[in-house]
Amino acid sequence: MATVSVRYLVDDVDAAIGFYRDHLGFTEVMHPAPAFAMLARGELRLLLSAPGGGPGGGQALPDGRVPEPGGWNRFALQVENLDTEVARLRAAGVAFRGPVVDGVGGRQVLIEDPSTNPVELFQPTRAEARLDAG
Repeated sequence: MATVSVRYLVDDVDAAIGFYRDHLGFTEVMHPAPAFAMLARGELRLLLSAPGGGPGGGQALPDGRVPEPGGWNRFALQVENLDTEVARLRAAGVAFRGPVVDGVGGRQVLIEDPSTNPVELFQPTRAEARLDAG
């Protein structure tokens, strides 16, 4: 399986590293500068960039616009038991954008990293959609 990379703009790279490592099970692959880090969880690589942090993903565009955290695009992490994860993350003080939502393919909830970037936690309802289904 190919590795997939997602870039998130974050206000504080160190705080984001702690959030993704401590709450969501990512490992730090590299942190070569204060404005950039690469984390991994399975086949997902998460690239963290500070806006205006020099060359790379956080630099301003030619028209002057600067990338910023937030928005609604997100990646989804599949979990075995959404209710257990929600309780664990609430107890740890993680911010939620809303309640658990029951959808056609499963249950989901949006949490926010320290820069308000959303992460979806998803529990599929059908066995064939689960990552561990064989």
